[in-house]
Amino acid sequence: MLDLILRGCRLPERSEPVDLAIAGGRIVDVGTAGEPARETIDVAGRLVTPGLVEAHIHLDKALLTERVSGSAETAADAIRLTGAVKRGFTADDIARRARRVLDLAVAAGTTAMRAHVEVDPIVGLMGMETMLSLRREYAPAVDLQLCAFAQEGILQAPPTETLLRRALEMGADLVGGCPYNDTDARRHIEIVFALAAEFGVDADFHVDFTDEPEHLHVREIVRQTMQTGWQGRVAVGHLTELAALPGPEQAALIAELAAARIGVISLPLTDLYLMGRRDTRNVRRGLTPIRRLLEAGVPVALASNNIQNPFTPIGTADPAHLTFVGAVAAHMGTRDLMRDLVATITRHPARILNLRDYGGDAGCRADLVVWECERVEEIVMALPPRRLVVKAGRVTVEHDRRTVERWRSGAAPRSALG
Repeated sequence: MLDLILRGCRLPERSEPVDLAIAGGRIVDVGTAGEPARETIDVAGRLVTPGLVEAHIHLDKALLTERVSGSAETAADAIRLTGAVKRGFTADDIARRARRVLDLAVAAGTTAMRAHVEVDPIVGLMGMETMLSLRREYAPAVDLQLCAFAQEGILQAPPTETLLRRALEMGADLVGGCPYNDTDARRHIEIVFALAAEFGVDADFHVDFTDEPEHLHVREIVRQTMQTGWQGRVAVGHLTELAALPGPEQAALIAELAAARIGVISLPLTDLYLMGRRDTRNVRRGLTPIRRLLEAGVPVALASNNIQNPFTPIGTADPAHLTFVGAVAAHMGTRDLMRDLVATITRHPARILNLRDYGGDAGCRADLVVWECERVEEIVMALPPRRLVVKAGRVTVEHDRRTVERWRSGAAPRSALG
């Protein structure tokens, strides 16, 4: 007997609705399901996509707006303001704020996530210990990758290399660096790659996060990716400096990224908020060149980064909202380009996170979202509600919305809100 049948699913690549037959946490057939199932749900022609993938988020420093006085004008300001608040973190505090964000993400249809967890002399391993516990707690709803991340630098914060190693020994899934916030960027990158090689894990860098090409540390990341044979196992976030390069130089560097199979993660809310602050006219968008990267075959993800803290004072943890912003900020408003934007919160981040058996075909893991719409581009155009979320073949979230238009119907007032 099947575990679940979703009838009447409108899949992105098919013109007619089909049934999805699910057993053992996987899609076993796409077509017309005739076998009995423990649960059968008619989705009535709604769009069904693979689960959303959040490729870059900071759960441990989310929801800090009320604790910070003033606002950040630059990335350096945001690091400084957040670093001051971090000194008051406790394990319970981190867990409470992270749960609030995880609950939002899961309800939105996120079934996989990569969280950067700060490991440094300020918080030590407290954040990693807390997030490892949350990874187990939320396993039925979301696959949570934990990146041991050196936000405060490595060389300028001497115990950090040892702390990163201990975090990996504890069970962190990968290692992350921030070369622009250290005294020797090249050595910082070397240490991260050495740890990645020692533990056999992927590497993920915050990189080149200014308006002008002041650093271009991504070139060293490309070089070391090729040197260590880590192609397909490296991601870079922000990369806003790439947009400031002249066309031929930009194209050449994009070709190098493609050859090294490095994934690029654009963080539109943070990048739009912090970039271009010194521009008094024709203020720059401050985004990495998403369309040109995609055209060159580079996997590009849109991700939340921070939720309501000095880096990003807003945020909902809903990846679909990022496509809505991206359509405008990256000039991606045609039907085909909006479909490409949906791929930046599904297929591309799944590739960057090296998720196995991801997708909507037979044999793939049954991580799915049922949307209140019929066409893929509507996700970007209208931010439709989610009807169901399925994780590993089990319905994890069911949204039941009821709207009463009292002005139309003349419905009698109720005594209480419900």
